[in-house]
Amino acid sequence: MRRLLVPVLALALLLPGTVPATAAPPGDDSPAVGGDADRRALRGYAVDTWRSMAAMVDPGTGLPADNIGGDLAAETRSTYTSPTNIGGYLWSTVVARDLRLISTREATKRAAATLATLARLRMHADSGMYYNWYDPRSGDVLTVWPEDGNPVTPFLSSVDNGWLAAGLLVARSALPELRREVDAVLAPMDFGFFYNPDAKGAGLPGLIRGGFWDTAPPGCSVLGNYRDRGPDVWYTCNHYDITVTEPRIASYLGIAFGQIPPEHYFATWRTLPDSCDWSWAEQKPVGFHTSHLGVPVFEGAYRYQGIQFVPSWGGDMFEALMPDLFVPEDRWGLRSWGRNHPATVAGQIAHGMTDARYGYWGFSPASDPFGGYREWGVDAMGMDTLGYASDVERANYDAGFGECRPAGPQPSYGDGVVTPHAVFLALRYAPREAVRNLARLRADFDVYGSGGFYDAVAVGSGTVARRYLALDQGMIMGALGNDLAGDDVRKAFVTPQFERAIRPLLAMETFNVPARQELPIGREPATAPTTTREGR
Repeated sequence: MRRLLVPVLALALLLPGTVPATAAPPGDDSPAVGGDADRRALRGYAVDTWRSMAAMVDPGTGLPADNIGGDLAAETRSTYTSPTNIGGYLWSTVVARDLRLISTREATKRAAATLATLARLRMHADSGMYYNWYDPRSGDVLTVWPEDGNPVTPFLSSVDNGWLAAGLLVARSALPELRREVDAVLAPMDFGFFYNPDAKGAGLPGLIRGGFWDTAPPGCSVLGNYRDRGPDVWYTCNHYDITVTEPRIASYLGIAFGQIPPEHYFATWRTLPDSCDWSWAEQKPVGFHTSHLGVPVFEGAYRYQGIQFVPSWGGDMFEALMPDLFVPEDRWGLRSWGRNHPATVAGQIAHGMTDARYGYWGFSPASDPFGGYREWGVDAMGMDTLGYASDVERANYDAGFGECRPAGPQPSYGDGVVTPHAVFLALRYAPREAVRNLARLRADFDVYGSGGFYDAVAVGSGTVARRYLALDQGMIMGALGNDLAGDDVRKAFVTPQFERAIRPLLAMETFNVPARQELPIGREPATAPTTTREGR
């Protein structure tokens, strides 16, 4: 196997001391959210959301559960957690400190307990990566799923380890007294272990695998070792090959740490090609061909509700906007992400208010109000033909693919499911609309508890998923920290070395998204919502 030239120990050289993040004056570098009443409302949401995050944490290990019941009772904590949940708790702790919900002393104590447990958790020594599921009460790697008793083959996820590393970077900068403890966990993490340099062949830069197992799993896998360090592992058969999706956080980190070549950033699809060979995709893209760093790039885009944008895979909010909580994509990529993020938010608003006419908006994977977990999104805004539905009935949008595939019938939407964390992710790009949407959700449904907004609400039937997820609450805390505390999450995450590695990549590209397109933000639905809101 090919070995990358930059050793993992270079990470230690790329993490110099940085200025500790402190609470900034309200409004300093923050998106505007309106008047004092809006800011008071958002701060109240932060107080309650932090209460749910704190309630998820096991006092013995400092690890958060994946989820907790709506009453925040300790016995309703799940008995599993992930690297993403742990990272989310770390950055949420920093936000709570910066918003003065807790003291610096308490924030340091909490983070120190989590880091001490991370230091003793079983992990994959050759890559420095953590397994995907642990028992938060003991820190043991799960081999049996606690909810149904099915066997679990321990797995190491590239994207989940990316979110853990993001939380570690935030804690490292914001809590400098814990820098040594953070480095002990962060420095060994090698994202190059996931990077397949031959994924696309033809001399093109490679892609990141979804992850790997260090013991033989059932189903599809590929035996190998991209670092030639330690024994071979069993890689997933899939690569992450879409640009607008949350695994790009792992790409950013690998590039910044010198573990993945920068050309990799341009190896992922903006859209799939516009030829009939790809006509299974959601719609035929419009675009042009160019190249960056010698890598050919098709700058494709989709159109929906009069908006042109680069789509995600499923058309959901967190694929598009979760990395933007940490990386100032809109500022560094003025002609790319700076155009696409507002267009994505506008499309979500247009879907909820004008197309589906739910009267509310914000769609992203979250709890199913009728039980379990489900991928919610705006089908028309994703590349997947079947896509992520915004409603329980799974209304299917099919724009066709030009002359290659005729368009399907117009969908009839049913019981739409709104996910509050998706609305908070939109705060930077539609602050007035987001605050108003949240207020209406809270007024119209039993969707708010002592830990903040419950995870999801079906706005037609009024059915609510009355629980809190660490991932979704963590996104809410990150968005509120950036909004109310002067971009505190972004400032703590970005080191000078990270900026030098990533900013030029984002700056050199122009997405096929018009610079001054009219975005239908703030428009009311054409007619009143057709759904009924029973059981409020």
